[in-house]
Amino acid sequence: MDTTLTIKTNGTLRQEAKKMAEELGLTLTAVVNAYLRQFVRERKFSVSATSTPTKRSLALWERISRDMDKGMDSSGPFSQASDLIAHLKI
Repeated sequence: MDTTLTIKTNGTLRQEAKKMAEELGLTLTAVVNAYLRQFVRERKFSVSATSTPTKRSLALWERISRDMDKGMDSSGPFSQASDLIAHLKI
């Protein structure tokens, strides 16, 4: 027997979750039901957040990788902390 569950959530969060579900070919109802089944089956609740690198970080990593491939030395030694900080801001 199906029933209706009413919850309060942030409108933006609901729209983002609905969009993500649709991108995966699912309904938001299917996603919530899957989470509820898992909660009941495993008797636990867990939350995780996977960090995603920013475009800036990815570009920096690419630049560092290219420099390393070229054999460029990207490290000290540094005799003063200010030299290290200046090097890091390049």
